[in-house]
Amino acid sequence: MSKKITVSKAIGEALHEEMVRDDKVFIMGEDMAVMGNVFAITRGFLEEFGPNRVIDTPISEEGFCGMAVGAAMRGMRPVVELMYDDFATVAADPLLNQAAKMRYMSGGQATVPMVLRAPMGAGRRNAGQHSQSLENFFCHFPGLKVIAPCSAKDAKGMLKTAIRDDDPVIVLEHKLLYAKKEEIPEEEYLIPLGLADVKREGKDLTIITWSREVNFSLEAAKTLAAEGIDVEVLDLRSLVPLDWDAIVKSVSKTHNVIIVSEEVKRGSYAGEISAQIAEELFDELDAPVERVCGLNIVPPFSPTLEDENFPHPDTIVKAVKRVLNK
Repeated sequence: MSKKITVSKAIGEALHEEMVRDDKVFIMGEDMAVMGNVFAITRGFLEEFGPNRVIDTPISEEGFCGMAVGAAMRGMRPVVELMYDDFATVAADPLLNQAAKMRYMSGGQATVPMVLRAPMGAGRRNAGQHSQSLENFFCHFPGLKVIAPCSAKDAKGMLKTAIRDDDPVIVLEHKLLYAKKEEIPEEEYLIPLGLADVKREGKDLTIITWSREVNFSLEAAKTLAAEGIDVEVLDLRSLVPLDWDAIVKSVSKTHNVIIVSEEVKRGSYAGEISAQIAEELFDELDAPVERVCGLNIVPPFSPTLEDENFPHPDTIVKAVKRVLNK
């Protein structure tokens, strides 16, 4: 049996199911309790679970992320939400120096089973400090796991897995995916971290992507199919751990690659994947890997400029044709 729900509803269901299953799970962040989250994801949670498990915090990302690290080390399973992933820079020390490193620096005596949910991405005209995609920032630090699902099914199944994980997991949720609807299973399910998903089979070129750009890549693939170009779309879903085997399998089949990401191109995680492919799969390539990313600029407030700032289906189509020399 299945049901059709939005990504935001799927995230809410995952949180609710895990809080019912395990009383060590609690959630906190700005406007999470009384308001029920700025995207209405936790509406009604305060009334059901009470103020000890649904906690409104001050506007102090470093403070409440630090509190989550301590709570996790004491055996709780906090799920923290940043209102926007941009604000992770404020919480850099507890996330990057404490949570990420604690298992190693304690010799395995301490773990930090916390989840950080971070709405990301452009498209809502939120300007430079509320529109970034910072996956490269999180992926750089050993000790953090980083996921970026694009669908309701993936968002729910991977979040439930993340909550049960004994290491800190960053869950990147594109804000413009929250209203997307799709069928998900009625019964409980989990999706392992570290497994990519082929969203479309193809033979001419592989698009490696994640988050909202999966949808744009599928649109581009449909356009290209009408012109006789058969594109495979590989949704990484999990950035760390990375499903390298899936990348090897797809690249070895198509021999052409573009990597599509909304993040700024300079210093991007797309660049890291491109480098790995060049180092380890060079002999499989018929052409250089191309990155299709956001521009190296501050996200604009202007709707026209913002829309030019990150990849869309037409820019992906053009990139595919460049690589294939079509």
